[in-house]
Amino acid sequence: MLVTTREMLLDAQENHYAVGAFNVESLEFVMAVIKAAEEQNSPVIMQTTPSTVKYAGLDYFVGLVYAAAENADVPVALHLDHGSDFDLCMNAMHAGYTSVMIDGSHDTFEDNIRKTEAVARVGASIGIPVEAELGKVGGKEDDGPDAGQGNPFTDPDEAEEFVRHTGCTSLAVGVGTAHGVYHGTPHIEQDILKAIRERVDVPLVLHGTSGVPDDQVAEAIRNGVCKVNYATELRQVYMKGFMDYMGKNPDVFDPKKPAVDGMANICAIVKSHMDNLGSTGRA
Repeated sequence: MLVTTREMLLDAQENHYAVGAFNVESLEFVMAVIKAAEEQNSPVIMQTTPSTVKYAGLDYFVGLVYAAAENADVPVALHLDHGSDFDLCMNAMHAGYTSVMIDGSHDTFEDNIRKTEAVARVGASIGIPVEAELGKVGGKEDDGPDAGQGNPFTDPDEAEEFVRHTGCTSLAVGVGTAHGVYHGTPHIEQDILKAIRERVDVPLVLHGTSGVPDDQVAEAIRNGVCKVNYATELRQVYMKGFMDYMGKNPDVFDPKKPAVDGMANICAIVKSHMDNLGSTGRA
């Protein structure tokens, strides 16, 4: 069944677990993620970045995810990840996305408030939840801007002011994670996360979680995180399954055959994350 992220995340917040948000790149990713969700009886968020939207178009992913949700017995939300501007967020809402993110984290604090409030105001009027970001998640999200240098952490006092002025329904925070592949072991600043939680009552979101140790993610959930994003790991395990199959079967030209192995890898890692997030059995 298709739902918005609002009811999902509020239930997660009330019951102290998190919902996994998995970036989908194609039909195969959608099929693998929904299979994992059904096998775990878990709510799930499928999301696309602007670069993925540019590759295929909003309508394609609406069609894919709506078809998956219609035939599923678990709650499914379709979310725009890192919406770059007002127009893209409006287009996603119009196309049928049930949740959007407006990412003004690379702007000044004041401009981020203005940009976020404009999207959140429209979202509130039509029942579409809006995620925002304050602080910087390190690394680089696809073809978005690099996080650059400077303090990457979300200021708890600014977070309180930001949520109050924007009306966003969830907040992605900078607490030490980064997009892409980690070089070394990442470390979530749990004290900062707890301080944000004390000042902000909307669900908190953790980006750049691929490669973060499970115990750190579990602690972050105890400290208020309700939505956890995964992208890089899914791409890696899908391509590994695909390429391993082709390495053993170089004469195969049916793309569905190697895709089956890639999909199995995605399904396995998504199920593992759902267990760690505490969403298994929560559908």
